[in-house]
Amino acid sequence: MKKPESGNKPKESLIKRFLKSEEPAFSLARDAAWIVLVVGLVALLLFLFSGTWPAVVAVESESMVPNMNKGDLVFVVAADRYGELQTWNESLSTGYGKFNEYPNLYGNAVYGDVIIYKPNGVDSVHPIIHRAVEWYDNASDGGYITWGDNNPYPDQMGGISGIGQLMPVEKEWIVGKAWFAIPLVGYIPLHIIEFAILIIILMFAHELYLNSREKKKK
Repeated sequence: MKKPESGNKPKESLIKRFLKSEEPAFSLARDAAWIVLVVGLVALLLFLFSGTWPAVVAVESESMVPNMNKGDLVFVVAADRYGELQTWNESLSTGYGKFNEYPNLYGNAVYGDVIIYKPNGVDSVHPIIHRAVEWYDNASDGGYITWGDNNPYPDQMGGISGIGQLMPVEKEWIVGKAWFAIPLVGYIPLHIIEFAILIIILMFAHELYLNSREKKKK
């Protein structure tokens, strides 16, 4: 029986090359795959905890200052998770309130839950993060009246370009209620494209550096 010639080694499969190769392209692809896997697992855990999606949102304006600030990363839970959603009016007797360390624009103490909702139920517009003040009961357009702590009037007295007058928030429009927030971290999703480009550049530079060190050792 003939021995296989040394020059005719069986080719490695693409999967083996992907897992073992030290070439920059394969190494970078492995790092990217790990990042996607980790992000996917984190997203799954967040969804299981929150019961809604998106489970995190970034504050984009100053309408809730000083209780919420631009760049805060807000963790969201379903409206009925960890207790029923409570409005300002409902919470006056109990003193319950989220994100209510400071008074509102008029110097009044604030109460109740802060909700994240789709204005007029429109998906193409960024959700609004404001306090639920009261339930407006009307046969045709009943819903929650909402108000930013730093705004001079309720949302339903204003409008948004392309949508028009904001209507009372129907339950189906609510993404969830704000549970807690981390300051400044929200600037990352607000600039996600720039951040992703920076990460890719740093990963590629790191791989080139490691490969150059290996070549020098040889």
